Amino acid sequence: MNQTFLRLPFVIVLLLSLPVLVWAASAVAPVPKSGQLTNYYFGDDGYYASTKDVSWPNPRFTKNNDGTVTDNLTGLIWLENANCFTTRTWAQALSDAKTLKSGACSLSDGSALGEWRLPSKKELESLVASEYVSPAVPNTAGTAKWTAGAPFTGVQSNYYWSSTTYAGNTSVAWFVYLLDGIVNPNNKANTYYVWPVRGGQ
Repeated sequence: MNQTFLRLPFVIVLLLSLPVLVWAASAVAPVPKSGQLTNYYFGDDGYYASTKDVSWPNPRFTKNNDGTVTDNLTGLIWLENANCFTTRTWAQALSDAKTLKSGACSLSDGSALGEWRLPSKKELESLVASEYVSPAVPNTAGTAKWTAGAPFTGVQSNYYWSSTTYAGNTSVAWFVYLLDGIVNPNNKANTYYVWPVRGGQ
């Protein structure tokens, strides 16, 4: 029997598996840089700031002039006003975010009911720049600490709710403390700030 013929099924199987191999290679989710630029000690985060992880784009954010800001790193669209709702319980924060639409909170983006939501823990944490405090949020370019209007308004150096429930106790949810970027869980009955987001994968 022809040996070339015997090899054909193997070749066919290999060719059929190539799309899976290509997909697996492209499904990697790189980790963005923490935003810490200063090197405090050999081998710390700042030491590797220019060599590891995904670099931030410049500008980091685009102000859309419709009440929204696009994060050019994550593709998420944030409400420009980070203090439209003041402090709310976790359930109220979820409701406020999902009922937000164009015409409220200085929005003129045409967004409809149900397009906005409370960000997940990871989404909210993506706004943190570890180089800064009070608040730990970068400016429009991503090169310095946030200042009023660059690009957000109303950013509080305080606690912001995420939509993520704490697995160890379902009466508790995760928050991000934007004073310094700390992420912790606390009781859902507490009142924290609300920063709605839309888009994402």
